[in-house]
Amino acid sequence: MVRSSPRWTGSDAALRSLQVAFDVEKQVIDAVRYAAFKNQLSPSDQIRHILGLPCTSKPVRPRLTVSLSDADYVILAERFGLAVDDKRKIKESLHQALIEFATEQQGAGDQAP
Repeated sequence: MVRSSPRWTGSDAALRSLQVAFDVEKQVIDAVRYAAFKNQLSPSDQIRHILGLPCTSKPVRPRLTVSLSDADYVILAERFGLAVDDKRKIKESLHQALIEFATEQQGAGDQAP
């Protein structure tokens, strides 16, 4: 019998778990995602909650992510009038653009698309 390193012992249960995917209508996906958002849960934890399963995850940290290629940085640097290699300033400008977007959405009384 091969023994696991103590470092990996905590992940043994996760390795025995199986991910289950659901092919459902968009309406169901939207409802679960919206409930997860409202409850500050991940969609996976929201599904566990709906099914009456225990949820051990911490609340989702409010954060947005986007993947940016080198070509994206060129476009964004041009848009914001910044140097392409100043990724910190570009990120700050993106952050501000998202804040402005949210403010405009709230002012218009619209929900995000």
